[in-house]
Amino acid sequence: MESNNNHTLAAQASKLAALLDSAVDAIISIDSRGMIGTANPAAERLFQYEQAEFIGRNVKFLMPDPYRSEHDGYIRRFLETGERRIIGIGREVIGKRKDGTTFPMHLAVSRFEVDDEIFFTGIIHDLSSRKHAERVLQQAQKMEAIGQLTGGVAHDFNNLLSVIIGNLELLEARLQNEEQHELLQEAQEAADLGARLTSRLLAFARRSILEPEIVDLNRLVVGLTDILRRTLEERIDLSTVLSGDLWATKSDPSQIESAIINLAINARDAMPDGGRLIIETRNAEYSELDVAEEAGLTPGHYVQLSVTDTGHGMAPEIRERVFEPFFTTKEARHGTGLGLPMVYGFANQSGGHVTIYSEAGKGTTVNIYLPRSLEGDEPAHQPASMTDEHAGQGECILVVEDDDRVRLLTVRRLNDLGYSVLEAADGPQALAIIDDNPSIDLMFSDLVMPGGLSGYQLCLRVRQQHPEIKALLTSGYAEELVRGEMNAEDHIRILRKPYRTAELAKTIRDALASA
Repeated sequence: MESNNNHTLAAQASKLAALLDSAVDAIISIDSRGMIGTANPAAERLFQYEQAEFIGRNVKFLMPDPYRSEHDGYIRRFLETGERRIIGIGREVIGKRKDGTTFPMHLAVSRFEVDDEIFFTGIIHDLSSRKHAERVLQQAQKMEAIGQLTGGVAHDFNNLLSVIIGNLELLEARLQNEEQHELLQEAQEAADLGARLTSRLLAFARRSILEPEIVDLNRLVVGLTDILRRTLEERIDLSTVLSGDLWATKSDPSQIESAIINLAINARDAMPDGGRLIIETRNAEYSELDVAEEAGLTPGHYVQLSVTDTGHGMAPEIRERVFEPFFTTKEARHGTGLGLPMVYGFANQSGGHVTIYSEAGKGTTVNIYLPRSLEGDEPAHQPASMTDEHAGQGECILVVEDDDRVRLLTVRRLNDLGYSVLEAADGPQALAIIDDNPSIDLMFSDLVMPGGLSGYQLCLRVRQQHPEIKALLTSGYAEELVRGEMNAEDHIRILRKPYRTAELAKTIRDALASA
């Protein structure tokens, strides 16, 4: 009988271990002092600690303050009074990873007893993706609401301006006095300015009347270069990087021209002491997985137009508002705050999208995505697919990225590709992790980062100290600009943001296989 009981207990323990190992959410058990007894593999992935680093430590080391300092009090009050503040009812709290970064999580706690001793089990669900989706939805709803309000006001104001301009024209024919003609002309110019402003507002609200036609974007950009050079003046160097096999797009060419000129003027104003402006075109194919990080961009085939400057860039709080009508950082009388909103509205009305990549002090890249046109073209082939030869074999990759959202997405992509992944938020953290983990095969780093080390400088440091570790950089800036700041002899690969999973997989394999 005892043998049967032992067999039953062993079978139950084996089932429980299998459940813990396969659970998507982190599961951690602690005793009545808060000391960790077990942690499943999902907890290792979420908090970035190895199994042995959990056991025997107080669970509060996985929490930032104020949760850290309050945790032991929760347990003590429960044991003394039965207060169920942390038992049964799940709640949102903040977790802390090994690298010091924090993330939102849902924590549900239950209690159990073994030989009259009380234990607690916590099930932890990472809320990072959900919180990001909520922010994206809120931003989209805000922009939609602003668009509806703006469109309604602009439409009504346009009607008023039509009456004003029409009556001014009728009045002009009846005036004989020269001084009165001058006053009338000033009124007409002001009314025309108002009409142009409402036209931009309607473009933002996606209520403009577009006249789409098949457009060769390369030819259009080349045709604008003379105008742009006169607009930019001699202190700014203009260059183009145009794809040789660019797809056609069906869009309103006058709106595209207006968008490019608007972006060039913004770039000029951001470079008062001179700099570089680079206009690029390329084909872009995005699957549903690839566009997860780009709010508003749907899967499909696009023609991408990128405008990059080396100006003062934008802080995150500025970058989040640049598409709002009348929001501007320029001095009074030097900007209406409608240039970027007009570009945003035109691209969305055309079935495309606009994204901005910018860092304070480092410059800005604006990407316009316009849908590929198949009229008179070959049928679109499917986006490049993943092949077994591009999958990982368990190699260890260190991801270095200061944007929490982008880092999380990159880690998930690489995990799905079959790699073991470590992560760091800046260069100094990356160097510390490399010193503690000699098994790292490749470092994948963003080019622009805080912490005193750029991605390029980090790559050079790692090559000097750990020449066996391969390096790969990524950046949202124009590759021509990035290459110009790097030593050609360094041969460091660069993956341009945003990139597809298939591009990431191939570039990672190529980097690992390089000499």
